[in-house]
Amino acid sequence: MAVRRLFQSSCLQWALRAAFLKHVRCRTWGTYQRTHHGGRAYRAVIFDMGGVLIPSPGRVAAEWEVQNHIPSGTVSRALLEGGENGPWMRFMRGEITMENFLQEFGRLCSEMTQTSVPVDSFFSLLTSERVAKQFPVMTEAITHIRAKGLQTAVLSNNFYLPNGKSFLPLDRKQFDVIVESCLEGVCKPDPRIYKLCLERLGLQPSESIFLDDLGPNLKTATSLGIRTIKVNDPETAIKELEALLGFTLRVGIPNIRPVRKTMEIPQDSLEKYLRDSLGIQATGSLELLQFDHGQSNPTYYIRLANRQLVLRKKPPGILLPFAHAIEREFRIMKALANAGVPVPKVLDLCEDSSVIGTPFYLMEYCPGLIYKDPSLPGLEPSQRRATYTAMNRVLCKIHRVDLQAVGLGDYGKQGGYIPRQVQTWLKQYRASETGTIPAMERLIEWLPLHLPSQQRTTVVHGDFRLDNLLFHPEKPEVLAVLDWELSTLGDPLADVAHSCLAHYLPSSFPILRGFVDCDLTQLGIPTVEEYFRMYCLHMGIPPIKNWNFYMAFSFFRVAAILQGVYKRSLTGQASSANAEQTGKLTELIANLAWDFAVKEGFRIFKEIPATKPHTRSHHTWSRSQAPLSPPGTRSYSSVPEASTAGASKEALVISPEGLSPPVRELYHRLQHFMEQHVFPVESELQGHQASADRWNPSPLIEDLKEKAKAEGLWNLFLPLESDPEKKYGAGLTNVEYAHLCELMGMSLCAPEIFNCSAPDTGNMELLVRYGTEEQKARWLHPLLEGKIRSCFAMTEPQVASSDATNIEASIQEEDGFYVINGHKWWITGILDPRCQLCMFMGKTDPLAPRHQQQSVLLVPMDSPGINIIRSLTVFGLEDVPGGHGEVRFEHVRVPKENMVLGPGRGFEIAQGRLGPGRIHHCMRLIGFSERALALMKARVKSRVAFGKPLVEQGTVLADIAQSRVEIEQARLLVLKAAHLMDVQGNKAAALDIAMIKMVAPSMAYRVIDRAIQAFGAAGLSSDYPLAQFLAWARALRFADGPDEVHQATVAKLELKRHP
Repeated sequence: MAVRRLFQSSCLQWALRAAFLKHVRCRTWGTYQRTHHGGRAYRAVIFDMGGVLIPSPGRVAAEWEVQNHIPSGTVSRALLEGGENGPWMRFMRGEITMENFLQEFGRLCSEMTQTSVPVDSFFSLLTSERVAKQFPVMTEAITHIRAKGLQTAVLSNNFYLPNGKSFLPLDRKQFDVIVESCLEGVCKPDPRIYKLCLERLGLQPSESIFLDDLGPNLKTATSLGIRTIKVNDPETAIKELEALLGFTLRVGIPNIRPVRKTMEIPQDSLEKYLRDSLGIQATGSLELLQFDHGQSNPTYYIRLANRQLVLRKKPPGILLPFAHAIEREFRIMKALANAGVPVPKVLDLCEDSSVIGTPFYLMEYCPGLIYKDPSLPGLEPSQRRATYTAMNRVLCKIHRVDLQAVGLGDYGKQGGYIPRQVQTWLKQYRASETGTIPAMERLIEWLPLHLPSQQRTTVVHGDFRLDNLLFHPEKPEVLAVLDWELSTLGDPLADVAHSCLAHYLPSSFPILRGFVDCDLTQLGIPTVEEYFRMYCLHMGIPPIKNWNFYMAFSFFRVAAILQGVYKRSLTGQASSANAEQTGKLTELIANLAWDFAVKEGFRIFKEIPATKPHTRSHHTWSRSQAPLSPPGTRSYSSVPEASTAGASKEALVISPEGLSPPVRELYHRLQHFMEQHVFPVESELQGHQASADRWNPSPLIEDLKEKAKAEGLWNLFLPLESDPEKKYGAGLTNVEYAHLCELMGMSLCAPEIFNCSAPDTGNMELLVRYGTEEQKARWLHPLLEGKIRSCFAMTEPQVASSDATNIEASIQEEDGFYVINGHKWWITGILDPRCQLCMFMGKTDPLAPRHQQQSVLLVPMDSPGINIIRSLTVFGLEDVPGGHGEVRFEHVRVPKENMVLGPGRGFEIAQGRLGPGRIHHCMRLIGFSERALALMKARVKSRVAFGKPLVEQGTVLADIAQSRVEIEQARLLVLKAAHLMDVQGNKAAALDIAMIKMVAPSMAYRVIDRAIQAFGAAGLSSDYPLAQFLAWARALRFADGPDEVHQATVAKLELKRHP
């Protein structure tokens, strides 16, 4: 952030978040290029932050000074006071905290003005989300730079916030390198910080371009040989950068054109409305263009000052009843955004037709990819499959939305969706009919006679297909689902069928291109069968027989829509330039719909004399298909939504939707990561566990760890009371983490991916609570970074180790060292080649009081004398690569400074270590149980025995009911214990902790056992996670203390409470 220019901006621009708009250019992911200009090869662009990526706070200071009656220029003069040794520069070098800076800064301001100056409010404003937002033009430029294979970096003078994090209000994933003055202890224009940035980029100065708004900073960069651009205005700077790089950095907004004559809107009144409603104060004329796509509601691109918007409106003229309901589009996108569904961010709904002639709404704009050609030319087969998988999964996310929780319970009628839709589109067709189409007449007669029974009611998009999805430009991730005009509540299978239209259309078909004439195997695109099976597995439902009906209905609806577009084209109302072509296409689509009706008729005819056939289950971790995705998201709409972070500590939150907004957003991001990255690779990881290389870490796990770390899903486990300053973790309460932990428990491999797996979690918390700074530096930091792993050696084969005071391993002081001797077993993780630390519990003084004899030492695993005897298995499972080892420690010498907390404190440490860990294990067990029950339900719906489906068997229904009840009971008890730990402390929650240790493993064991029984012999195989779930549920009745110990604890505490 520039010092001298920090407060010289003529006007503060409130940068908006980028919004969503279609971008059709496709490219191959992961390309790398150099850009040449004048004989130079540029490989990176380096950005300053303040005044370049985010607004210069000059206007903030000026307005703040006016609002607070502070003499103009006070803030600027105070910041410059003292030069390099002044409080501002020391603050940016990270030498003083914000608290100390504000004290000095406030004193300087007060001395200058001879009055009290509320500097806290200025910095609150300066760092607020309202002000510190990245310029959309810069976001767009960075996207294009990275798409060309160049690196991007931030080189910023910034400071620490009170929470200990640096002030960097940017999406870090945009940059390959981030260099911050407060972290490095050096500020621009010191040449060292520039050299550091170049070193991390791995580039020479001449290979990079640097953008800054301060002359001295640019001067130093130039002296080093870096090409520079002075930023006075982001738009102008981008033009100069384009000239250097040789390619465009702004959208040549795809598929736009001047507004069609029949679609013109009054720009003066629109501009006045935008300035009034959105508070746009900057000068500059409004730029208005029209998108040439959008067959129904006209859509416009708007640029005003630094704001880029999308406007969507009703078409002019007399409209068909209930058509073009943009108010519903606005409502559903606003609601779904709160449910974690990727949708455009809507800004404002204007129902006043006097503004531009019809109602309209506004969205934010940002670049992304929309694939107009469903065959995805330019992508590799694996990328095509990943794109369609992402499409399938976002559809499942839409269909899992809790209607009541997001306020959409009245968005449509419950049940009867297909009959209503048939009547609706019949009326629409009749209203726009221009001639008789025989196939449409046959469909109008046939469809009402073959209506399916609707099994579920969900949000339905109504026009869900690939070109209504905005994709991330660098990975197969859906950023936004667009065009919600036809959305309502209805039968989700109608959406699935509609999303498969391209499978039945030729590549030459206008408007809706397809790939029926392409080789899908060669392209890597899933077939209809594979795509539908993927959906069923993800949703936990059986396949349907009447797929042809849904396709007939989908094409009937498309035909009705095309007829409406054609009718409007005759009167000049259609928003698309090629709408007139649709007249002849309506009959072609109607004929295709009738073909599916005929197929469905043959299917019904063939089944008339037959009994119900046996249905093959698709719920298997087959080698050729991705594994089952997680069960449906549970939601309790009766729980009020938390409004502030940390609300979980004030009230018992029993549903993820009741978490505070930041934690709820974290929950949904974790859920998304599990769905996108974890569940699909379980079968591959299962194969690694059975391979000859199984004792080495899976490269796939290591890759997923990096992805999780990059997405901020890392070290979530440390409770707030252990890490109040959030130096090491996410700062979650036990209740908040319990909900996330359940999610991770749905996959055996998930906890390690997020660095939230035992025994590392307990060991890291031990170091946070009790470790010295030296111990933390050597062991905690590498563990937090995921560079090493650890183990905890306590259990011994010769004694009943459920009583920790029984341990016999010795720790004796000798020649300035501690020497340990002992025989330990069931040391989880010790066989992992990454394990570098063993926390060893032994006796330092056998004559001391019973609970003061034990101590804990930090033992490096490369210490001589550690002899691994064998690997122990759990019901035959090796738990690779960490395993469970039996080990002899023979004369192992450990430095005295490796003692934790002090001699005789081992029992105290062990108890402190296990507190939150008990919640972790129990909540993961509930994740086990939820996944097992979901698998069981899918299985019994798809299997037939003794003449009827298993789901109709009374004993099966009873098992499902009993499992649901037991899961809910255990979850509530776990959450109650977590809540008491948050509000009263671990000691006060001892009774509830002991109770959940009794309840959770046994509950999980019963639920999983019922699921295995429903699966039959398949449940015992490695094709499903059930066998492993069962083994660990049983093992945890020992691992965290035997049931009998917990039962005794509960009984003793109960007797104390009730004499």
